Amino acid sequence: MEEYTRWDDFLIAEHELIERAMAVLRECLEKVDEGGHDPVKLQRSIDFLLEFGDKIHNTKEERFLFPLMGQHGIPTMGGPIGVMLMEHEAERKLLVNLSSRAASLDAEPMEERMNFRQEAEDYLKIRAEHIWKENDVLYPMARRVFPESANGELLAAFNDLNQQTYGPEAPRKFQRMVEEAEKGGKGKKLIEGLSYEQLDAIMEALPFEVTFVDAEDTVAYFNRLDKEKLFPRSRSVIGRKVDKCHPEKSVDMVQRIVEGFKDRTMAKAEFWIDFRGDKILIRYFPVYNDLDQYMGVLEVTQAIGAIQKLTGQKRLLD
Repeated sequence: MEEYTRWDDFLIAEHELIERAMAVLRECLEKVDEGGHDPVKLQRSIDFLLEFGDKIHNTKEERFLFPLMGQHGIPTMGGPIGVMLMEHEAERKLLVNLSSRAASLDAEPMEERMNFRQEAEDYLKIRAEHIWKENDVLYPMARRVFPESANGELLAAFNDLNQQTYGPEAPRKFQRMVEEAEKGGKGKKLIEGLSYEQLDAIMEALPFEVTFVDAEDTVAYFNRLDKEKLFPRSRSVIGRKVDKCHPEKSVDMVQRIVEGFKDRTMAKAEFWIDFRGDKILIRYFPVYNDLDQYMGVLEVTQAIGAIQKLTGQKRLLD
């Protein structure tokens, strides 16, 4: 939105982004009743409408536009602005409720899915009419009373809010967010924003040991390479078959876990043992890609003795 030179063009362009997310939500609702909707598209569209449509766009109006209109003689209590504020609150409540229910919608009975759809359609109706009222009534009203100096004041405030919330790349981030909603989450992943050095440092900072065995049952990675580990291992383990990395008595169990992950009969496996005066939790999780294809097994090993002894509460700043 940085290229816009008029405050109203700026806000109308944001309306267009909101309308794109509304179109995705509307598309999903057509299949909600029978449970055939795209859950990623549904969640991404609602997230965008709440995080951008409400917390970014509506905030600009509530913090900057409406008060400035009030300073130039347009009542902020009641009248058109009062209606806009009531509609903002109605939209907000609906979106918060929809967001909390979207992830589990497939598991809900038909009656609940139909209720969800009705509330989402209520939101779409309110928002569509709201955009029309602002574009065709409220913004022209403001243009008539604002001096020319108001334009620069509002543009600066809008851009400042964007940068404070999403940084200097905010406009491009908003575009990517709505594109990901349209593509069903097939846009750029968050991890693509990390460098190799950052990702490696994150893995090394984890307070537990992680090992990844690939789809060919071969050890492909482990973290904490040059640090003390509960179960020491060296680079030579990379490339070795997983059944060659466990004691003979546990090989059969490891193979059963791997096969369970491959055929989807197991979602996880957990064990805990006493070892060197501590309690060790060992967990296995299957890894699948975006196409739901099996990629391997993640093994997570953690000493939990100290965690088991926690009592009461310790606040962040205590």
